[in-house]
Amino acid sequence: MDKKELNEARTNPEFLDYLEETRIKSMAEKNISAMYETLDSMLVLDLDEEKINKLYEEILKTSFENVEVIVNENKRLNLEGDNLLYVRAFYEHAIEKWSYDNFDGAKELIFVLANIIDDNILEQALNVLIIVLSQKQQLDTFYDKEVDFEKESEDEKYGYFIINFNFEKENFINKNSELLAKEYSNLKHLLDS
Repeated sequence: MDKKELNEARTNPEFLDYLEETRIKSMAEKNISAMYETLDSMLVLDLDEEKINKLYEEILKTSFENVEVIVNENKRLNLEGDNLLYVRAFYEHAIEKWSYDNFDGAKELIFVLANIIDDNILEQALNVLIIVLSQKQQLDTFYDKEVDFEKESEDEKYGYFIINFNFEKENFINKNSELLAKEYSNLKHLLDS
């Protein structure tokens, strides 16, 4: 969308009414897909921050509830359908914590995610983040120095996650294997609930 189209969408009362109705309905129905579609539209259009925050809170609540059910059934999350959106919510919440230098909170969420997903590419990237978080690297520094923005993701499902780095993931994990094993040992209690 260019600036003109954005402004038209922001000032179109029918579209704004539709967006608000969808926001309310999606939260009432706990429809993660509709909630994310609405959230993404509201963010692009830079709409009411309070409503955006309420919607995001509901996304997190819905995701955490559904993930708990899946995990209690001893299943793992694939990156398809609503599962992808649950993983996205967990991941975004971890990144948000990291952005506020809450390294331990972010590391705990990333650790849980690494242990409940069924995807080798993302799991490997999450293990990289566990190492980086244990080293207490700030998010901005990590983004600027270590994330490869040039490389395109092979699959659009990875578009929500950092999976490309300016180093070889496997070598990085091997080089830091003792640290990663220590973190897994320290955090394994999070999976026992």
